[in-house]
Amino acid sequence: MEEQKPVFRAASQIRKGFAIWKKISLALLTMFVVVSLCGCRRQATEEKVFDDGLKIVCTIFPEYDWVKQILGERIDSVELTLLLVNGADLHSYQPTIWDMKEIAEADLFLYVGGESDFWVEKALENGQNPDRKVLNLMEILKDSIVEEERLEGMKEVRGHIHETDEEEYDEHVWLSLRNAEKVCQTVTEALCTLDEAHSSLYQQNNEAYQAKLRALDLKYIHTISQTQEPVLLFGDRFPFCYLAKDYGITCYAAFAGCSAETEASFSTIAFLAEKAGELRLPVVLAIDGSDQKIARTIAENTRTRDQQVWMFDSMQSVSKADMERGENYLSIMERNLEVLAKALEVRDGE
Repeated sequence: MEEQKPVFRAASQIRKGFAIWKKISLALLTMFVVVSLCGCRRQATEEKVFDDGLKIVCTIFPEYDWVKQILGERIDSVELTLLLVNGADLHSYQPTIWDMKEIAEADLFLYVGGESDFWVEKALENGQNPDRKVLNLMEILKDSIVEEERLEGMKEVRGHIHETDEEEYDEHVWLSLRNAEKVCQTVTEALCTLDEAHSSLYQQNNEAYQAKLRALDLKYIHTISQTQEPVLLFGDRFPFCYLAKDYGITCYAAFAGCSAETEASFSTIAFLAEKAGELRLPVVLAIDGSDQKIARTIAENTRTRDQQVWMFDSMQSVSKADMERGENYLSIMERNLEVLAKALEVRDGE
């Protein structure tokens, strides 16, 4: 294992260099946006005269869907924008000029607030709306956020995670039904403040949606209760820290949730394959957007070679087509529960 250290350090340096390049690009983009917004300011103001509806901007799909559920029948009276569409990766996303313009004019802006959102601070400096409300998910959930997981066998245990003493918090907070409840309550309060005339509707919609979130949470609890020691193994990144924490699930994975790695080392593959066999796990998991190559390699190298590969959806690759088909936060979490039951060998009806 010691021989691999230089490789990991090199990967870390590449990642740091890429981060510096992104910051320089963002600075140049910000300068251009400021000039563009100055030229568009009059037009945007004139449009506002003819459109009294709220402008809401969300960075990721879960935020977008939560707002949509709380708006209910008011959705057609609001301009609701989702920035990261069609598989755009939160960890490498860079806003376009038009994204920056949308944020500048928004009445309500929602973002995650982790390290991947380093660009947001600059974006908020260009606000044209003095009454704009900004919701940072990690700030809302500050009492329950946790550090990025360092799982046994994970490649990054000897890589970039331990090269710094700085705490790296897991930003995949939306993958917890309980976190969703807290965020939806805060979103509701913000909407009621911005649109008092329809506050009772927003509160009713929130109460109905909260009930659905709690009902699904109980289903997860029931499923988990049917196995004494729930274990999941991911041949992929691991963004499910909060879900695992909610239900006491032990997990193994190839990479951390925010890792930029795409190739697993021999020792990582060997460890996870051995662990899958040792624990007699029926399923090796991959996440949405993955080619499943690592998960399949692990499954092919276990003692029994009879593990199936299933996908756990982290909602980082939701497309417009998915949304047009009616996909939403609850439907995806329901499907994850079905996969969870298979991975834990919980039979229907038990």
